[in-house]
Amino acid sequence: MISSNARFVTVALLMAVTGLFLHARAHSDFARPSTSLKSFPIELQNWTGEDIPIPDEILKSLGPGEFLQRMYKDRTISESYVNLYLAYLPNRPALFRHLPQDCLEGSGWSALQSTEARLLFAGGTPFSANRYVIAKGSERQIVLFWYSIHGRRVASEDWMHFYLILDKLSLDRSDNALIRMNTELRPGETPEQAEKRLLAFAGLVDPLLNNYIPR
Repeated sequence: MISSNARFVTVALLMAVTGLFLHARAHSDFARPSTSLKSFPIELQNWTGEDIPIPDEILKSLGPGEFLQRMYKDRTISESYVNLYLAYLPNRPALFRHLPQDCLEGSGWSALQSTEARLLFAGGTPFSANRYVIAKGSERQIVLFWYSIHGRRVASEDWMHFYLILDKLSLDRSDNALIRMNTELRPGETPEQAEKRLLAFAGLVDPLLNNYIPR
């Protein structure tokens, strides 16, 4: 019986060959420049954002790219916030040097739950995202994150690597992005209630991303 890893490698090789064929027929090194992440809206309906500076040593470790870290607070609900992190790598033939789950662990957080969630926002198509419930001491947060590459949104690092290889061969493009958002579980709040808030916020962010992350 063929393992799932073997099947993935087989499919990857077949699609890589297809990519080579497409590359031979239509080579293009053009990638539409994105609007700077710094101009991402501060106001999203009843949410108001405040930038959180990323330390220089962390930016250096992340390598070339654009990065936005911002806390949004809901003006209508006291102590309700969502942290948004966007990273766009304009020309990198490999995935992120620091995966989100590794960064969380490095910051002292541990994962209580780790699953994939199927997301669907207005006007879009369904896609898979990573869903974590994390803890540090008495604090609890829920986290959603996914990768974006040329119009595709995926949860898996393996598929992200695969599409990077395929699009480098067929389009001569290696730009990619990471979208992550998290919110704290307030006292007495369940993960499902916090997730509802996070998804409502994500529904405001998602339609805007095409203006900042090239398809």
